[in-house]
Amino acid sequence: MKRMMLFIMTNIAIMVVLSITLRLLGVDSILAENGSDLNIQALVILSGVIGFGGSFISLLISKWMAKRMTGAVVIVNPGTNMEKWLISTVEKQAKIVGIKMPEVAIFPSSAMNAFATGASKNNALMAVSQGLLDNMAQGEVEAVVGHEMSHIANGDMVTLALIQGVVNTFVVFLSRVVGHVVDRVILKNNQGHGIGYFVTVMVAQVVLSILASTIVMYFSRKREFIADTGGADLAGHQNMIGALKRLGQVEPEALPEQMAAFGINDKGGILALFSSHPPIEDRISALEKRAMSRL
Repeated sequence: MKRMMLFIMTNIAIMVVLSITLRLLGVDSILAENGSDLNIQALVILSGVIGFGGSFISLLISKWMAKRMTGAVVIVNPGTNMEKWLISTVEKQAKIVGIKMPEVAIFPSSAMNAFATGASKNNALMAVSQGLLDNMAQGEVEAVVGHEMSHIANGDMVTLALIQGVVNTFVVFLSRVVGHVVDRVILKNNQGHGIGYFVTVMVAQVVLSILASTIVMYFSRKREFIADTGGADLAGHQNMIGALKRLGQVEPEALPEQMAAFGINDKGGILALFSSHPPIEDRISALEKRAMSRL
């Protein structure tokens, strides 16, 4: 509930700051002098609704989308020893981190991966791939589960949705302001929205979205280090390090783009700035230093 309130208050704050900043810079006056009928306040509200609305809806349907995109099957009645052990492990860790038991699922993939998602830490889904269960030692699987449970307990799904909502609001707002400036100030179009406006908005939105994604990915990488320490605390440093080393030995199979930030590993982007996960080597190094500091 606190995060949801933060979600709403941040949205309002962003819209107020954008409106005040543009008025102080005189952008609205410049546009008005050039015949623009841009209503800054209305655009701020529209941007907030689009920016945060999309993130909020994605958050609400995240579990349903995750199951649909990965084919994850929730374990309702554990039939095998592995399923029973997995349910027991998640139940034990849920009690330790102080959250309600999430749904536990297995998705059909030969690659070693896992993810956690959900609208809140008490309404979450934790899933592991069949490949992870088949290729990792039990202690390593427990560490991966701990990593994902830490994501849930830390509220990372809501945090990233909040950050995404903030950057989306800026992207929607600024792209349309730039469109108006090009259309009215540069091209001197005084009759409705010309082709210059629509082309500029589309180009600006693409460019700004790419730049904004680096902000979201930066926070995602930071959350991974925190989740690694959570996994280490729940299953032991050596198990977490062992799991990461095993992941580093194979080419990872990326989760669907919408879920990449919530997995245990990811292919990442062409550049490190666009990767949702830090390099495996950096994550292992951080855990090894932490383990040494505790000796």
